[in-house]
Amino acid sequence: MISSPLTGLSAVGLLLFASHLQALEFDVRAKLFAVGTALPSHSLQRQLVGTPSYDYNGDLRLMFRQDFGGFSLKVDQATLVTGGDSFAFFANPGADLDQSPTDDRFRLMDLTWEIASGSKYRVVHRLDRLALQYRGSSWGFTLGREAVSWGSGVIFQPMDLFSPFAPTTVDRDYKAGDDLLIIDKLFQDGSDLQLLGVARRNLEGQASASVASAAVKWHTFVGAGELELFAGKHYSDQVYGGSVRVPLGGAMLRTDLVTTRLEGGDWRLSGIVNMDTSFSTLGKPTYAFAEYYHNAFGVKKLPQSVLQLPLPLVERLGRGEVFNLMRDYLALGGSIEWHALWNQTLTLIGNLRDGSSLLLAQVSYTQSDHATVELGVVAAIGKAGQEFGGVPVFGKTATSGGAIQGYLRWAYYF
Repeated sequence: MISSPLTGLSAVGLLLFASHLQALEFDVRAKLFAVGTALPSHSLQRQLVGTPSYDYNGDLRLMFRQDFGGFSLKVDQATLVTGGDSFAFFANPGADLDQSPTDDRFRLMDLTWEIASGSKYRVVHRLDRLALQYRGSSWGFTLGREAVSWGSGVIFQPMDLFSPFAPTTVDRDYKAGDDLLIIDKLFQDGSDLQLLGVARRNLEGQASASVASAAVKWHTFVGAGELELFAGKHYSDQVYGGSVRVPLGGAMLRTDLVTTRLEGGDWRLSGIVNMDTSFSTLGKPTYAFAEYYHNAFGVKKLPQSVLQLPLPLVERLGRGEVFNLMRDYLALGGSIEWHALWNQTLTLIGNLRDGSSLLLAQVSYTQSDHATVELGVVAAIGKAGQEFGGVPVFGKTATSGGAIQGYLRWAYYF
């Protein structure tokens, strides 16, 4: 592990600095997230630690914003607690439903401090945002820890290479930040150019260009539609791609395409095509979408063990860029607002190769302008040996996945 220039700065020191600035904006979010999981008989986790399992995580997020001239300082400090029955089995139980990061092992700046830990829990203190921004009339920059999102996927995000959300992630209030430099340039015709650099550390804990990313993205309007093109280096690979968004009547058609040239010279093409629209059902506001996803790094057929998966796929799974093992998927879903306070969503993700699927259903209740409660279920539909039914770890008798999960999430904004 290396020391960055900001490593060792405590959150207290940062807050003392911010307190000397005028017109400081301060917000707080508290969140509790509980997950109950019923595991199938062929699950390796069930065979080792039993079923059902109950896990939890929560965080208190303090958000500071300060503007001075064209500059602004952003600081988000979070205290996170994670634990439960499967804590010893997984490094981050419930990670597919809640992606709150709990370490900075591969980020440039180590801004996470462990407060306490045990066999079934861990408490950490981290800075998820620490960035200086400048916004002028035609250009700006962001330097530090901040989130960046590329692409226009609804469920799948092949164009978003920087800490994307998993398809099953429930808590999407805040995307994890990366240590980066962004330079934005706005042109008079409405188009804009974005230069992006993301710094990281390698397995030895050293900052290295071999694990960094650098890219340029251009965005413009074409008639009623939009076009984005990008090119860059991501770890040891070259990446190129683009996105098109075109309105069709009351619907919006989008496509993202990403081609990757691997270090050995092989080319891979991933992408999505989706369409969504809004309408009224029984006088209630309704939203619906459909999305096709091709994962060029996926396999046509699952091997007898995850240990036999190809290395390019394993690398992207480990980096949190890809969350699916096979190649072709179709997601259908939508939401309906039954009342100003009640909203219901339903999503079905189907694997077009092996026939397994994942059903996600949720009901949310907005108690006030400050509080939200969400109750949902994620149900795997499939057999052992299929991706959503249970990925083989040691054949079909010891698998990973295939569970039914119920969750309760509560968030309060002060």
